[in-house]
Amino acid sequence: MAQVDLQKSKWRKRIIRYAPLILWIGLIMFLSSGQGSMTNTSRFIRPLLEFLFPDAPKEILIVYHGYIRKLAHVAEYAILAFWAARAFVSSNKNFLRRLWFAYSFILVLAVASIDETNQSFLNSRTGSIYDVMLDAAGGTAMILIFYLWMKYRREEI
Repeated sequence: MAQVDLQKSKWRKRIIRYAPLILWIGLIMFLSSGQGSMTNTSRFIRPLLEFLFPDAPKEILIVYHGYIRKLAHVAEYAILAFWAARAFVSSNKNFLRRLWFAYSFILVLAVASIDETNQSFLNSRTGSIYDVMLDAAGGTAMILIFYLWMKYRREEI
């Protein structure tokens, strides 16, 4: 009975560790589809921009919308890096725990590359190496923040 409870506990911890990471990758892939195109995001971003900048010309609002979309890349992949770092740093596998920062970065790059490759096949989207670089920058920033937070936490103890 104790063996079964131990096994259930291990699986529960594994699910808690990896489920947010897998769900976030799923969300990224969903947003990589036509659902994340500029036309679709303008349905809610455009009215917000018009509210915030009522006198701005249409061309300026389009530029602001583009900036918001690029910032979304950075934020989206920073969150991915957080979930990856969180999962890998507490993994049962020693190689993942030891090199969590490298595996987190590799995962960010892999997902970003798949995301942009997928977008290059859609008429409503464009794939860009510059977006992969933005994604990597967001992921790298979060990995650094996560590392500093862990270092700070260790020094407190």
